[in-house]
Amino acid sequence: MTRTDPEGTVLIADFDFGDVDIEREIIEGAGLKLLAAQCKSEDEVIEKGRDVDGVLTQYARVGARAIDAFTRCRVIARYGTGVDIVDVDAATRRGIQVTNAPNDWCADEVADHAVSLWLAAARKICEYDRATRLGEWHWKTGRPIWRLRGRVFGLLSFGAIARLIAERAQAFGVEVWAHDPFLDESEIRSRQVRPVSFDELVEGADYLVIQSPLTPQTHHTFDRATLRRMKPTAILINTARGPIVQDTAIYQALTEGWIAGAALDDIEEEPAKQRDWRPSNPLFTLPNVVITPHAAYYSEEAIASVRRIAAEEAVRVLTGQPARSPVNDVTSTS
Repeated sequence: MTRTDPEGTVLIADFDFGDVDIEREIIEGAGLKLLAAQCKSEDEVIEKGRDVDGVLTQYARVGARAIDAFTRCRVIARYGTGVDIVDVDAATRRGIQVTNAPNDWCADEVADHAVSLWLAAARKICEYDRATRLGEWHWKTGRPIWRLRGRVFGLLSFGAIARLIAERAQAFGVEVWAHDPFLDESEIRSRQVRPVSFDELVEGADYLVIQSPLTPQTHHTFDRATLRRMKPTAILINTARGPIVQDTAIYQALTEGWIAGAALDDIEEEPAKQRDWRPSNPLFTLPNVVITPHAAYYSEEAIASVRRIAAEEAVRVLTGQPARSPVNDVTSTS
């Protein structure tokens, strides 16, 4: 029998917002208790969340071990759209509702960031900035730089955010290609974008933006074999999850000239998921890569929005209402 009373505890497994004021107002306003933690391992999630009724998670993994250890959890709400850190199948088996935030909470931000990374890498903005600060004032610092107009701008996936990226990129006169095996080609063409195979995308793009979800199938999509097939003048931009690109492979590709440059909003090790992380990744030593700290989604408005969405979803489920953005179907297990 499903409980509908508002009594219970919601755990924020981890957060980097500085406070939990937004969540507290929503959760405690519904008569629920709030527990905030900073879990960096599944063992810590189990320790803090074993007897809670709901979990909000930003980076902390809530896998099958944690889910099986929960004694009364009914909802796991993800801060964000991707749910690769939650074992959705295990949650479904236990009748636990998993929720996320629809893409539109940060769609414009990610699209803007992807284009910013592309332009920064293509126009050698960071290289110019570093050299200028050291007293080198010369256009040759960035050589070679190629004209954007007429070049091929590729997109891996063509979901809502990728479509916004395509709209922005088209203003620069590039030819936009996209590969998305889950979409009908006519839908891609309707956006004045050329549908291509994965092989065509990898081998033909001058700039290639990764905007696909992280799944077991997309993990290390860009390994040595894939990167070897790209143009030596190509630039790879990743505004999806870090592990889609193999760090050791992209390092080799950049140092040995397989590709010309990269712009990454996350790296494979995903520092935000670690405690006491140190910047020892050799990618940080390279001049032809731009790296941002998984910040593509960030704006003050977006952060406030996703925090409200996660907290409200937990409250909805714990007060007997249907989730607005359910990831799994638990009606048959209720």
